[in-house]
Amino acid sequence: MDGSVTLKIPPPHRDDVLLAGCSVAAGLLLWSLGVHSSPGRDLLPAWAALVPLLVLGAMELLRRSMPRLTLAVGTAGLIADQFTVGNLATVLIFTDLMYAAVVYGKPAMARRLPVQTGLITVAVTIAAVAWLRTPQALLIGVVTGIVSFGPALTGATLRNHREAAVAARLRAEQTALLAEMDRSQAVVAERARMARELHDMVANHLSAIAIHSTAALSIDSPATSREALGVIRENSVQGLAEMRRLIGLLRDAGAGQEAVATPSLDGLDALLEQARTNGAASGLDFVLRDDRPGEAAEAGGTRGPTRDPLPAPVELAAYRIVQESLTNALKHAAPGAVTVRLARDRPAGGGRAGGGALHVVVESPYGERPGPRAPGSGAGLIGMRERTELLGGAFEAGRADAVWRVRATLPVEEEAVRA
Repeated sequence: MDGSVTLKIPPPHRDDVLLAGCSVAAGLLLWSLGVHSSPGRDLLPAWAALVPLLVLGAMELLRRSMPRLTLAVGTAGLIADQFTVGNLATVLIFTDLMYAAVVYGKPAMARRLPVQTGLITVAVTIAAVAWLRTPQALLIGVVTGIVSFGPALTGATLRNHREAAVAARLRAEQTALLAEMDRSQAVVAERARMARELHDMVANHLSAIAIHSTAALSIDSPATSREALGVIRENSVQGLAEMRRLIGLLRDAGAGQEAVATPSLDGLDALLEQARTNGAASGLDFVLRDDRPGEAAEAGGTRGPTRDPLPAPVELAAYRIVQESLTNALKHAAPGAVTVRLARDRPAGGGRAGGGALHVVVESPYGERPGPRAPGSGAGLIGMRERTELLGGAFEAGRADAVWRVRATLPVEEEAVRA
């Protein structure tokens, strides 16, 4: 290697070749006809006017790729043309080189040239008037503005319009991309919600069916088989009803239908009663302890105490967490009592029904259990954790001595509810 640097000049654009050829041809035609821009100047022979013409014509080939060089050479050629008889085509080529320097040059040069040419035009006008002291001297400033400031200003305007169009296109593309990302995230979130609902609705019934069908097949007792078949039939009917309700929501998520299909904590008694029926053969009992504050029931009334209202998303999440915990207990818990506890904190300083947090705790015996078991996939724990995190709460599940404990803390503040 000899350390030399090779300057690679890109091939000229087709339009630039055509423009250069037409400009030079027009200049040669004017010169051959004796049409000169400064016919009274005879310092040099007439053919000398062709030198700036040919030089500037060659610069037209590089107007896009090397605008700074073409403007510098063009300025020198225009000055040289003033010492000859002149050629109008040379002046016109220079105006195009000025325009191209602003349009295709670097941003800094594109910003400077209109200002510089404007100042030059003003300076030339003042100098001409001060020197010649005639009104016709203003024409020198006008010509200078037409040759330099006019093309620079036109190029700056065009460049600004192009940059604005590019920026608008980029913004439109970014907006479309963000909309597509939002749509994809919405689809993923909706699929996750559907998966949680489907799992929580059906898993409880299918687990009971699996356990009792296994018992019916393994225990050779007509009474046991008949009891197991009864539980299987009840859970299959309820599971089918839940599936139909979910399908109805997917087909037409009407407000009335959604209200019917959304469970609440008022249905925990029925949920535990069903769990007692399904878990009786496994030696499981289910107990509900609702320590939430509320007004006591009226004397002789058939309903329990009235609890403070909770946001619908909190009620749904708490119900589903209890439902999934009971399903896991039916699958894996050892014989004994499964306890469901509900409690609610108050915000610091007291307050009315709003604020605080709802605590859901489900404890089941941990150990070996006789009889059949249903396999688990871990999707239930994932769904409970997702429900809790969507509300900004905390979730934990694990073994503590001989107890498997599920604990969820759900904020009750309306602004914390995001799902």
